[in-house]
Amino acid sequence: MSNISAPAPPSAARKRATSSSFVANAKVVALLTFFSRVLGLVRESVAARCFGAGEVWSAFTFAFAIPNLFRRLLGEGALSAAFIPLYTQAVGREDVGGQNSDPRSIDSANGFANASVNLLIVLLIALTFIGEAVLLAWAYCFQIDPETVLALKLTAIMLPYVLLVCGQAFLSGILQVHHRFAAPAAVPIVSNILLIAAIVAAAEICDLHTHEGRVQGVYVLAISVLISGLFQLGWLIPSLLRTGFRFHPVMHFFTPQVRQMLRLTGPVALSAGVLQISTMADKGITFFLSASRTSMHFHFLGHLVRYPMEAGALARLNWAQYLYQFPLSIFATAVATVIFPRLSASALSVDQTLFKHTIRRGIEATLFIGLPASIGLIVVAHPATALIFQRGDFHPHDTELVARSTMLYAAAIWAFSLQQILNRAYYAIHDTKTPLYWGIVNLLINTAVEVPLLWTGLSESAMAAGTLVSFAVQSIAMVFMLNRRVGGINLQQLAGPVVKMLIASAAMLAACLAVQHLSFYPHHEGKIAWAEQLLILMTLGTAVYGIICHLLGMSVLEHVIPQRFRKAESRIDTNGRE
Repeated sequence: MSNISAPAPPSAARKRATSSSFVANAKVVALLTFFSRVLGLVRESVAARCFGAGEVWSAFTFAFAIPNLFRRLLGEGALSAAFIPLYTQAVGREDVGGQNSDPRSIDSANGFANASVNLLIVLLIALTFIGEAVLLAWAYCFQIDPETVLALKLTAIMLPYVLLVCGQAFLSGILQVHHRFAAPAAVPIVSNILLIAAIVAAAEICDLHTHEGRVQGVYVLAISVLISGLFQLGWLIPSLLRTGFRFHPVMHFFTPQVRQMLRLTGPVALSAGVLQISTMADKGITFFLSASRTSMHFHFLGHLVRYPMEAGALARLNWAQYLYQFPLSIFATAVATVIFPRLSASALSVDQTLFKHTIRRGIEATLFIGLPASIGLIVVAHPATALIFQRGDFHPHDTELVARSTMLYAAAIWAFSLQQILNRAYYAIHDTKTPLYWGIVNLLINTAVEVPLLWTGLSESAMAAGTLVSFAVQSIAMVFMLNRRVGGINLQQLAGPVVKMLIASAAMLAACLAVQHLSFYPHHEGKIAWAEQLLILMTLGTAVYGIICHLLGMSVLEHVIPQRFRKAESRIDTNGRE
């Protein structure tokens, strides 16, 4: 037998090419996501300056959340998750066999895509009409306060956006199957630019220093949201045409493939629905239990009860969520996105050594970023909030409230990050029930913690505290359940690295607290001072964490750059030994 290795078969070469292409696409998506998040912060900063954190902007925030709820549930959630695998198979069959070349055939990939889009359109139009009827009946048939009426009217204006934004999300799925990731990833950039322009235009058209002017301004924005939806769809059309997709109305869209897609939609819809119900429940509780200009109390079972939250609580919590989601969306999502294909490829093999190794590496990399991100955002919460938001009608008191909620949300960044890895690990082994069950438990824990705390000194920050507790419990429990579910992932191997991360995070926290007592640290107020504070704390914190990790023998680059996982995986031989 010769010792010279045979050349790799073409299939292996294709796999390596696909892996390289995937990493390149992940970089593009991460870069565009970063840019869109920056623009999102700019948008919210401009909104805070022009509208402040009062009940008017809270009403707009609540109304805008409704169409985005259905976008996450249908456009990016259940239907899309069930559609993409089936559409991928249909495209693959045509690429290999050249079958069903007629794009109008219901058995072709294009026919399946058209039938699915037509089904989505019918569902969303019906949903919009039903929603409009319910909203108008609620607004005009019941005695409710003016702020709630405003929220309902804004929701009625923006509800048709459901059709536009869900269609955009679904069409983005078609593009992703054809490996066109840039156009869908750039859609939020287009949306943010248009909404920033709309906020500036509203400030010019309306007198936002008065309550009536702010009401007029949010109506302008509500109409602008619909216009932005049209632009988002238009942005995708050139890329769709290049893939060969052609839309045409069809009367009979309940094809066998569509029926199969609907069967697969059920479990995913339940899981996604629990999370979205939890999100909307938090927003609903915050909106309806916040005081207003006209009322500080409400009647409950014959008693006069004080509203636990100040006016504008929903807007402030929304801004706190933007701050903690910034590092989460850039780093944690990138790690989870890169790892998911490896989990899926290795989950169902006879030897699950690679699957277990990938889970451990994913958890380790996630905590390596998530733990210091949690500590770091807690430290910089106040200067970051003040620098980004405090101007115009956004007052120092609003800064204090947003910063306090941001600290509690930030304390859970590691749990949010870990949850992205864990959910993908369960989906990779075709276990959709465990994430669903824990989504329900999360909702119950969150509500049980936050509602009683609302009437304490935490006030609106109790909503963040409930989120912190529920996600921390869920992520830790799901790690140990996954460990048992797959017969052990050698969690003991994570103990050493996690202890080192905690030591480095503690050193980072101590250094950031200590530097604030030195003479050169800027203690005065103002944009320049806040920028200097942010620069000092971020630079020092990053340096201390990196240096301590290096001294403790941890490779920083190996955890930050996902491509390095491939080298670790290549060390696993055919017998499963590392």
